[in-house]
Amino acid sequence: MGVFRFRQFSVINERSALKLGTDAVLLGAAMTLPASSPAPQCLDIGTGTGVIALMLAQRCPRARILGIDIDLPSFEEAAENFARSPWPDRLTAAHLSLEQLDTRLDVSLDRAATAEGEGCQQFDMICSNPPYYDTSLLNPDSREAEARHSCSLSYRDILRFAARRLSPHGTLSLILPAQSEPELLRFAANCGLSLFRIVRIRTTPKKPFRRIIAEFSLSPAAAQCSFEEQFSLPSGLCQSPVQEELTLQDGKRRSRQYEELTREFYL
Repeated sequence: MGVFRFRQFSVINERSALKLGTDAVLLGAAMTLPASSPAPQCLDIGTGTGVIALMLAQRCPRARILGIDIDLPSFEEAAENFARSPWPDRLTAAHLSLEQLDTRLDVSLDRAATAEGEGCQQFDMICSNPPYYDTSLLNPDSREAEARHSCSLSYRDILRFAARRLSPHGTLSLILPAQSEPELLRFAANCGLSLFRIVRIRTTPKKPFRRIIAEFSLSPAAAQCSFEEQFSLPSGLCQSPVQEELTLQDGKRRSRQYEELTREFYL
């Protein structure tokens, strides 16, 4: 696949189990930025080539971003892409599963515990383009199966992790198939997460929605603050989730919506 060149960075796209695709670019361009911290701590779960983390680094100059991946070649490729980017001091790749990261954070907390009793390690933003196929049609290639199927990582795992590890004003952003929406929202609510924004995405105006970007927080009011700062929305709007639609193509060309969304990234 070679090298994919964006306006401010390039992505080597050869060894990652999941190649660079439209879903990752959509999430990187559309997700709500952390706005509650002077130096937000961010986590990209299943970073792959690292493109979502790189887009976040471009969009949010104050953010420090950790990208984790259980697949060794993907981790190595992300680390190389981070090192070659304009922001190597703010991007870190780690060869870890989500479970391993959770355990390490608990160990770090135990070591740093004080008499006052500090809370657990927290992130101001968590994002992921997670595997979403079920196990009924597993890819015979084990690396492809881990990247595309939910047997090793599911959105449920991410929701449970986010419920424990988000900061009080933190946000979680996921891109998933549109048919996941009802169960995703039910499970998020059971985890104590509130939906504050959903973007429904279709390829053309006549096609059904094929993807959603769903964004959650621990508190609707906390998410409202971050979202208003970015988009100048009237106060109180996010008491109900913000609902948007995005169409990617107008005929055979990118739609004006899609071009505007990705203007700062695509050449």
